[in-house]
Amino acid sequence: MSAVPRMLLVSPDLMVSSRIAASAREAGGTLDTLRSPDLAPPGTTYDVVLLDLQAVPGDAAMLVAQTHALIARFDRDASDEPVRLVAFGPHVARQRLDDARAAGADAVVSRGELLGSFPAIIRRWLRPE
Repeated sequence: MSAVPRMLLVSPDLMVSSRIAASAREAGGTLDTLRSPDLAPPGTTYDVVLLDLQAVPGDAAMLVAQTHALIARFDRDASDEPVRLVAFGPHVARQRLDDARAAGADAVVSRGELLGSFPAIIRRWLRPE
């Protein structure tokens, strides 16, 4: 992991993007956004990819698979920690969250948990230097 955590948010939702961008800055990290996992990311590598299961349309398992394919294209050194895929969505969409977990997301959290406890959650996903 870099000294400054690099995060990528996959979401077309501008409100969520702005809230997470502010939280990322407060947590000492940087955030890029991507509207869909089938688009090219603005950067070449990230430590964490956040996947918005509410705003990105499609089957949760397929979205996780597409996001894993996106992560596989990142420029990573062999010694770097793996990129973490964190899926989030409304707590009432339990099946969608469960599907993302079953499809291989490293972590799955509710939208409220992500937005309400972002710095603590990011520390949990990123190993300290």
